[in-house]
Amino acid sequence: MTSKRIFVTGASGCIGHYIVESLIQNTTHELFLLVRQADKLKIDVYARPGVTVLQADVRDVEQYRDLLQTIDCAVVAHTDWGGEHVDEINVVSTSTLINLLDPDRCEQVIYFSTASILSRENQVLQEAEEIGSPYIRSKYRCHEKLSKLAIAPKLTTLYPTLVLGGGERYPYSHLSSGIADVMQWIKLIRFLSADGSFHFIHGYDIAQVVGYLIEHPATERRDLVLGNEALTVNQTIEAASNYFNQRMYFRIPLSLRLADFLIFLFRIQMGEWEYFSLHYRYFTYQNVVCPASFGMTTYCSTLYDVFKLSGLPNGRLQKKRSS
Repeated sequence: MTSKRIFVTGASGCIGHYIVESLIQNTTHELFLLVRQADKLKIDVYARPGVTVLQADVRDVEQYRDLLQTIDCAVVAHTDWGGEHVDEINVVSTSTLINLLDPDRCEQVIYFSTASILSRENQVLQEAEEIGSPYIRSKYRCHEKLSKLAIAPKLTTLYPTLVLGGGERYPYSHLSSGIADVMQWIKLIRFLSADGSFHFIHGYDIAQVVGYLIEHPATERRDLVLGNEALTVNQTIEAASNYFNQRMYFRIPLSLRLADFLIFLFRIQMGEWEYFSLHYRYFTYQNVVCPASFGMTTYCSTLYDVFKLSGLPNGRLQKKRSS
């Protein structure tokens, strides 16, 4: 395996931790990790030689202009989830960083977008720009901007679906951090049914895919949606009920009209994008990929895996004791 010089952003995040740990353990590549706060790194980044931590804000990435000209592969995984600098970080800084790479030297840019900006036909959703949250709009704008860069033919854009992951040595993803709380409601949720479907993927599996892509750079631009086989909402409820040994005696359909009525009745505040997502319902995509797509073993492929890896005990739910 030929050693490469790899520049990684977002190393302190959930996905970033899995990617960096995999690259440290499974390769001899020289790694340059750009992080705003080095103390947020939970893994031992110095477990082997050849790893350099660059503590700086991605908005100041131009100070590494000379270094970026020597990079063979860039993994751009940083993101701002909607703060006051969301466009500056997700659009301007991202495109600046990628533009500083040498198109003749750099083999590949692996950029993390989000599947939320795509339609079920894997086309960019116009609604993502028109009514998207600040985070969604920034990802849409970056998608449009990167296609015009000189290095665009070497761009691999990854569109993660629902991301799971986290633990003692990894930050939790937004989804994983709330699973335990949601499952406490399974005694009620088991009696509901609803239309809707989705994909999910674990951070460990994302890292496996990234590792494969680094070793197999494409000869032309590619767009890959990351996820396991699609699941329906009802399949999820049934799997959770079985996992916790909760019998399902009947199911009450939760229609969109009922949902709209409950939103009105309880005066639930929803933005345009959240309301659009509620009615869109089927967040599924074509040709999704996971480690199995590249001949590897997928670490987390079933809902049973999801519950188990989330630390939820298999069996009947225990009542919380009052203090």
